[in-house]
Amino acid sequence: MTNYGHQIYRFSEAPIWELQRAYFAERGIEAWQSGEVPQYITSNPIIAVAYAEMIFGFLQDRAGLGYAAEPVTIVELGAGSGRLAFHVIKELCALREYAGIPLPPFRYIMSDLAVKNISYWQQHRSLLPYVEQGILDFAVFDAVNDTELQLTQSGVTIRPADLKQPLLIIANYFFDSIPQELIYVDEGKIYECRVSFRFPNETTELRASDLLEQAIPEYHYRRAAEYEQESYPYRGVIDLYRQKLEDSHILFPAAGLACLERLCELSQAGFLLLTADKGDHRLENWEFAEPPKLIHHGSFSLTANYHAIQHVFEQKGAGALFTAHHYKNLNVGCILMLQEPMSYGNTRLAYRRFVERFGPDDFFSMKEWFDEHLEQMNMSQIHSFWRLGSYDAQLFLQSAKHISSLLSASGEEEWEDIRTGLHRMWTGYYPMEEKIDLALVSGMLLYQMDMFTDALIFFGRSLKDNEAAPVVLYNMAVCSYEVGHEDEAWDYAHRTLAKEPEHEGALSLRALLRENVKDSTD
Repeated sequence: MTNYGHQIYRFSEAPIWELQRAYFAERGIEAWQSGEVPQYITSNPIIAVAYAEMIFGFLQDRAGLGYAAEPVTIVELGAGSGRLAFHVIKELCALREYAGIPLPPFRYIMSDLAVKNISYWQQHRSLLPYVEQGILDFAVFDAVNDTELQLTQSGVTIRPADLKQPLLIIANYFFDSIPQELIYVDEGKIYECRVSFRFPNETTELRASDLLEQAIPEYHYRRAAEYEQESYPYRGVIDLYRQKLEDSHILFPAAGLACLERLCELSQAGFLLLTADKGDHRLENWEFAEPPKLIHHGSFSLTANYHAIQHVFEQKGAGALFTAHHYKNLNVGCILMLQEPMSYGNTRLAYRRFVERFGPDDFFSMKEWFDEHLEQMNMSQIHSFWRLGSYDAQLFLQSAKHISSLLSASGEEEWEDIRTGLHRMWTGYYPMEEKIDLALVSGMLLYQMDMFTDALIFFGRSLKDNEAAPVVLYNMAVCSYEVGHEDEAWDYAHRTLAKEPEHEGALSLRALLRENVKDSTD
């Protein structure tokens, strides 16, 4: 293992970024499946709905401006597990079908640096239908270096100026996880914060995630007048920091800005950026900022500097949308690097409705309350929150046990709403080899409500994806009997007893079925 101790690095060139790449290359999709890397906050149906509504508004705006023929390309940077892409595409297709109005066609490109992630997406059953329709493609993309997008499924390469429509960019938990510069401002002067690392334990043979967790940064300062020179590409925002801030450590997104500029060059008409992160767009929130701490979650992340990104592109004529209220967990922004950004009324209205008025950060704050108070909630309250969350599978799995306990005191209408919700949930489910069998949990709830036809559907799904457990086979036998399919009931009872010969329920059901056959022949 490379010895990182005692060497001093420019922050953007520190070994933590190399280890970050190594971590994702090693772990691939397992980084999200294991729960090491957080994903729910930026990949749930609520944020997907917000993005789909803004994209739909953007498509309407482009059509209204007379640009409906050429396709709009959407690229998601660092698409990770693929869950956000699935939810966005599904919702966007639903909006397009429901509205029935002329819109430009679109294609969605999921991109990432980790090749393992691309391989996972290419085989995912929830994504394949969109690939087959020609609206989803994939690309390996290095945000620090690449200047084009090479699409894996269609074989197309998108090069500078190839796109006639603006490029639509999605970047969630992205700018906080790619190399950043670290500068220090004091008394109107800029200093560069360099970094060295201490490792309290032996680093030989440790994985990238272990090294990242052990790394203790130590900062070193040097005067950096080059940031103040006319030739520095982001001198405007640096001058603002010199004038307005004191004793402040600033994570500066030079790599992120350069990435957006390179992506902008792919289009003849600019870009629209939808982004969410733990990051500040208010200048005052960077004042007196202390040196950054690495936030560990298998990989690591820092705070994104949305202020710098907003300022740089506003100086180039962009419009920027961030909430007037302060965010708690997730800052959601929209930057319109477009000619006459104010002419994109549908896009801006969608931001107002689905982010400013009530958005993903508000939902996540409510979910934290939901997590703590679930056991005190009644059925209508649980169902309302589940519906607000677009019938998300995670919300259901959290609630299933409590819902089951409330069924006996609930009415037929509440039961029917649960049944309908389970079917809607399944259409929006993005499986990632979770430990909990969602189909089985759903089927058991329907079984409890005597909704045997629906229960059979979910038990069948469980049987398809998992080893045939006696509990599933027996429940399918009972459901089949209740709906009048006695041959199937016999078969499932027989399969249950093959796995568990003393299963009392299966023995009793088989005896009942034999008696029925006897009665019918008498």
